[in-house]
Amino acid sequence: MHEVTGDLREAVFEYARTRLSYSPPPLDSPKAEAELQTLAGQTISESGMGGSAALTLFGEVLAPSTISTDHPGYLSFIPSAPTEASKLFDLIVSASAIYGGSWMEGAGAVYAENQVIEWLVRETGLPKSAGGVFVQGGTIGNLSALVAARFYAEKNGGRKSSRWAFICSSEAHSSLKNAARVMDVDIIAAKVNAEGQLTGEAVEQALSNSKDVDVFAIVATSGTTNFGIVDRLDEVGQVAKQNQIWFHVDGAYGLAGILAPSTRKLFAGVELADSFIVDPHKWLFAPFDACALVYRNPEIARLAHTQHGEYLETLTESGEWNPSDYAINLTRRPRGLPLWFSLATHGVAAYREAVETNCQLAREAAELIRQRDDLELVREPMLSVVVFKKKNWKQADYDRWSAKLLEDQIAFVVPSSHAGEPNLRFAIVNPTTTIETIREILDRIDRD
Repeated sequence: MHEVTGDLREAVFEYARTRLSYSPPPLDSPKAEAELQTLAGQTISESGMGGSAALTLFGEVLAPSTISTDHPGYLSFIPSAPTEASKLFDLIVSASAIYGGSWMEGAGAVYAENQVIEWLVRETGLPKSAGGVFVQGGTIGNLSALVAARFYAEKNGGRKSSRWAFICSSEAHSSLKNAARVMDVDIIAAKVNAEGQLTGEAVEQALSNSKDVDVFAIVATSGTTNFGIVDRLDEVGQVAKQNQIWFHVDGAYGLAGILAPSTRKLFAGVELADSFIVDPHKWLFAPFDACALVYRNPEIARLAHTQHGEYLETLTESGEWNPSDYAINLTRRPRGLPLWFSLATHGVAAYREAVETNCQLAREAAELIRQRDDLELVREPMLSVVVFKKKNWKQADYDRWSAKLLEDQIAFVVPSSHAGEPNLRFAIVNPTTTIETIREILDRIDRD
């Protein structure tokens, strides 16, 4: 089973070379399960179909049935736009069978990942002693940070009631609701201001209304998924510090905006965080799946998360930096290495320029929308998310237009909503997305 022919190896490499050479990559589109059943059939059998047949099936049937998130017209959800360097190194990571959970087994890989963490620490202004780990995504990152926060509160005599709770804004990411369910804690949703931001005043009000629970964390968002809104991090952080409560910043999408000169000021106060996350697979041009989770005091996280077992003691008692000790994970691939290689290859300045380019494009897109009488900008973009609506359109109109846009292989822009009203939304994180792409999409609204 471990004997792979040279022909198959070269065929796989050739497929990868071809995919990397696309400019732009194919947008493609999903197929119904029944159609895939007809085209692909049962792919797993006792005897196997052989590597060449499996690769052909993937290339001709399965891949074209999968939307390319790195297409410049993919503007839904939060896309991905990994650099070629990061994708190439992702191949190396997979080919190398590196274990990234412990220093003993993966010292070189962990060293490189830690240099990326140290760079993020410098950018956000946390102390040099801060540290962290790359986990799968923002959901695991937020959950791991909140588990560490509750552990800290428990060890510091914070329990006075029968329930734990954390505070976040009503605009916070859905992963926080999931974390609350997993942890069996309550959420206190604080109201946002007219700009959609969580403020210090709102947090103080939420605290005053939470006498029946113990608040162990306050969560601010630096770049909401739906609008790209950055909370008043300085105000929220100050309230957290004054009340001796853990301050976590969910920067999964937006914290990368700290690299752009035009938006850096929005992140004042992130240096107060006890923990934060940022997803390189969103806006730091790395492949799926990577979330950087950073702690002001990593020792708290180590005590909260280290798993113990007889066969693990050689690692846990070593005193070395073991990434598995800092989140809800044990086995892990060194998912921060593709970002490390891309940063080492291109330098940080190229990243600053790319993020700034996206922010500028969002502002240009907003201006195009303002110029059209049939369109309405829902809110001025703070980062690189642009939300707007077509006057007099209903949900069915948006759905029909979105489906036709993908069918014609122009772009992937699905409807979103806010306060019960449907709208359209551009999430711009790809430096190859241009104003011409945006203009063509908007022209299709007029045409339809």
